[in-house]
Amino acid sequence: MNFFANYLEANTDALFLAPMEEITNTAFRRICKAMGADVLISEFVSSEALIRDVQKSFDKMAFDESERPFGIQIFGHDETSLLKAAQVAEAQHPDFIDINWGCPVKKVVAKGAGAAILRDIPKMVACTKAVVNAVKLPVSVKTRLGWDMNDRPIVSVAEQLQDIGIEAITIHGRTRSQLYSGVADWTLIGAVKNNPRMKIPVIGNGDITSGEKAVLLKQRYGVDALMVGRAAIGNPWIFEEIKSSFAVSVGARRALPLPPTLTERITVLLQHIKTSIPLLGEKKTCLEIRKHYAGYFKGVPDFKKIRLELMKATTLEEIETILNQDFYKIDMINKINKSWES
Repeated sequence: MNFFANYLEANTDALFLAPMEEITNTAFRRICKAMGADVLISEFVSSEALIRDVQKSFDKMAFDESERPFGIQIFGHDETSLLKAAQVAEAQHPDFIDINWGCPVKKVVAKGAGAAILRDIPKMVACTKAVVNAVKLPVSVKTRLGWDMNDRPIVSVAEQLQDIGIEAITIHGRTRSQLYSGVADWTLIGAVKNNPRMKIPVIGNGDITSGEKAVLLKQRYGVDALMVGRAAIGNPWIFEEIKSSFAVSVGARRALPLPPTLTERITVLLQHIKTSIPLLGEKKTCLEIRKHYAGYFKGVPDFKKIRLELMKATTLEEIETILNQDFYKIDMINKINKSWES
């Protein structure tokens, strides 16, 4: 039995945090881990940059022991570069290596990496096999259904990748042409999982936006685990929500968590920022955290004005000043309480 199969047999409700560029750095990963995420993966790391010793790429691979089980995700288009990068990543002692064959972003696809490989399945298989043979760690793959709605070979692709030695596959239920629009199609993810030839764990990804949705998708399609991506941005509480929903679905007497209070949101956001600063520097942290504000304060009444102020802030002191305005907090708390009462 392989690494992933062993882990998922012992952790039947395991949740994976999806690797997201300039989102899932170690600061955010640790917060998600504390909230219920089980398996963490680095931001994707360019194989070309790794073999050129680009420091930024090495920084992306850094992780804390508390983050285990932890994987380093690499991407690229050249077989030799990928296998060398996998060996460099292996030297950082993660628990597994993940290959990104699913990123739809234009700048990645234009180089023949990420989802671009879905137009050349033989090359995808050859590159993956080279990585599997080059390292001793387990190798997994994250990919999509196919290139577009007329080309969705994921059932066959999953078989081929399993046959050359990967130990798990994560499937995002969209094609490359869809990017992140439309609705994720889980029927093909289910087809992979229910293919009698498939023996390795299948992890489903796409549109997991609530505990209720997570339970529905896992029960309907029978996947071995779920991977949460964009829904976790600024909302690490989603892992607690999903775990509680799993428990309730099997009859456990467990109350679903209430939405986080404004004080809790501010506390976790500031923790996120303060943990990021030693890693990224204050200026870069203040820029990257802007991607999380909408999630951290989703549903908070009249937040737009405060968000506009936060988007201009370039220091921790400025952010704390904005968030710690007593008149703002009292006003928001009152409005949130009234909305719950109604």
